[in-house]
Amino acid sequence: MGARNGLTGAALGARLLRPRSVALVGVSDDLAKTAARPLHYLRRSAFAGRVYPVNPNRDTVQGEKAWPSVESLPEVPDHAYIVAPTEAALAAVEQCGRAGVPVVTVLAAGFGESGPAGEAREARLRGIVAATGVRVVGPSSLGVVNVHERLLLTANAAFAEPELPAGSTFVASHSGSLIGALVSRGKARGLGFAGLVSVGNEVDLSIGEICAATLDDPAVGGYLLFLETMRHADRLREFALAAAARGKPVIAYKLGRSAAAAELAVSHTGALAGEDDVAGAFLRDCGIARVETIDALIEGLPLVARLPLARRGHAPRVGVVTTTGGGAAMVVDQLGVRGIAVQGPSAETLERLAQAKVAVAPGRIVDLTLAGTRYEVMKGALDVLLAAPEFDLVVAVAGSSARYQPQLAVRPVIDSAGGGKPLAAFVVPEAPQALAMLAEGGVPAFRTPESCADAIAAAFSRHEPRAAPPRRSGVTGGGGRLMDELEAYALLHRLDIAHAPARAFPVDRVDGAGLAYPVAVKVLSADIPHKTDVGGVVLGIRDADALADAVAQIAREVPAHRPGAKVERVLVQAMARGVGEALVGYRVDPQVGPVVMLAAGGVLTEIYRDRSLRLAPVDLETAREMIAEVKAFRALAGYRGKPAGDLEALAHAVVGLSQLAIVADPVVIEAEMNPVIVREAGQGIVAVDALVKVR
Repeated sequence: MGARNGLTGAALGARLLRPRSVALVGVSDDLAKTAARPLHYLRRSAFAGRVYPVNPNRDTVQGEKAWPSVESLPEVPDHAYIVAPTEAALAAVEQCGRAGVPVVTVLAAGFGESGPAGEAREARLRGIVAATGVRVVGPSSLGVVNVHERLLLTANAAFAEPELPAGSTFVASHSGSLIGALVSRGKARGLGFAGLVSVGNEVDLSIGEICAATLDDPAVGGYLLFLETMRHADRLREFALAAAARGKPVIAYKLGRSAAAAELAVSHTGALAGEDDVAGAFLRDCGIARVETIDALIEGLPLVARLPLARRGHAPRVGVVTTTGGGAAMVVDQLGVRGIAVQGPSAETLERLAQAKVAVAPGRIVDLTLAGTRYEVMKGALDVLLAAPEFDLVVAVAGSSARYQPQLAVRPVIDSAGGGKPLAAFVVPEAPQALAMLAEGGVPAFRTPESCADAIAAAFSRHEPRAAPPRRSGVTGGGGRLMDELEAYALLHRLDIAHAPARAFPVDRVDGAGLAYPVAVKVLSADIPHKTDVGGVVLGIRDADALADAVAQIAREVPAHRPGAKVERVLVQAMARGVGEALVGYRVDPQVGPVVMLAAGGVLTEIYRDRSLRLAPVDLETAREMIAEVKAFRALAGYRGKPAGDLEALAHAVVGLSQLAIVADPVVIEAEMNPVIVREAGQGIVAVDALVKVR
């Protein structure tokens, strides 16, 4: 039976998280060992299902009868957790597959992450899955937990924590140890869990497929994801779309922000659109809220659940009310760092505050001072602000009274939680009682200004998820051949993207007659993608004599910079002028598929790293959003009386290049136009250099 015939969906969820019987293969009798924990935890938690210790070397384990093998068990268990060492674990998976065990979780490491020998083991494991249909969590999985079912099928030391709180949050993580951090930190914050799964290396079951198996579980209300890679991105997207359709929010923390970009061989796009940038674009496209801090991951789900998906082109509007100006200023600062402006109340709202006998000076924050510690003042202010049309979210910031008089400080916030729009709270002092009251009252509450702002920014970043863009199977960034610049222009012409007129000449027969000077001359060779770096470009040529000199210069300079390089042809191109430069790039990411990037253009692109990224193809509205995200292009919107650039034509060029995602011939792996000259409004754009790599 092939893996495709194995369990999926709700049936998978039942065996994975609600098994009637479990086998613990390789379980230890020594309570000091990791392999002893699953049996100890299951017995301590009073799991109601049948538990079968399997250990061929012992008749009893931890005082219970042990079976020598899975085949010797009195029934086929729903789920087996294999805690044996690596080689024995592989044999155990094979044994489980033959016996018809539907789901297996593997603790052992030493697979794809450990070199050629580990890769061979991983290939063997994949073969077992394909041959038997057994579904595998891991390897390197610290286990599976269902709090409501008291299923602690885990070797994670964190589950020695007593009285794990039950709730509606489902956690899936590449890192097993991070689950331990979420358990302890979450418990301290009153976060209750429905389930927690350490997915490990995802040789078979992925985060997306595991989470999808819980979508129709009424005990699960939302998801926290800890991501180290974007393996199985298609499954993650399918899950995210289905979660959004059910109104179940997803929030994620993705490692890799500071990692070096995964540079491709030829383009700036490869250096700028690194793994983390692509992951961010993918998560945004899936409607998943991405946070930057672990505190926001733990505390942010209630806020994400309350804020509706952002409207495209709508800047979020946040109001802040406080009893402590300094505490509120910290939130304002952190929101500003994340590009979210806090705005003050309108004149009409100030008038309504005055009518409610709430004295407030005009300003960015509504500072009630010590008067706000009185219930009627804070409650009156919140009633007005939550009804005011100029805010999408109101943040209440509580000062020292939250620690010493929590009832007084947070009661008006709790009583306002059902108001006209979402309400959140930041508590400045260390005030666990106040935070617990807020959580119980349904108010998203934060311990630090950083986590508060991080969660708000992540919540507002969510848009309606879209189905997977077209993607040709088997197309990755490896291999391929480069087109020369003239071939690349022919492809741009097919995409209806303008380029500067250009003619190719043999290097020894360049004819300058009839050219519209000034012109640029470049070496024309698919083997030399970065022509400027090797002296292969001369600009501003004004006559035939200067052209001849430039060609001779290129013929000398290129071999000097690249020994062995042949200069056989040159490209002569009309010079183009405009009011700005852009880079438009495209590449196929091996994990998430085609992406399109827009950035400030020119040779300093990689230094400024001012760019916007989306999954391809994109529509015109998305291309306009991308332009708005690149700071350099604000200068092309008629800044301080300067001529405005044709940003609408640039948007059309972004859409055009993104269509490479669906062009069947040739199959493009990577493409870039840099620079694209942006002319004055109404005059269009023109590409003056292009680089294309095809399969």
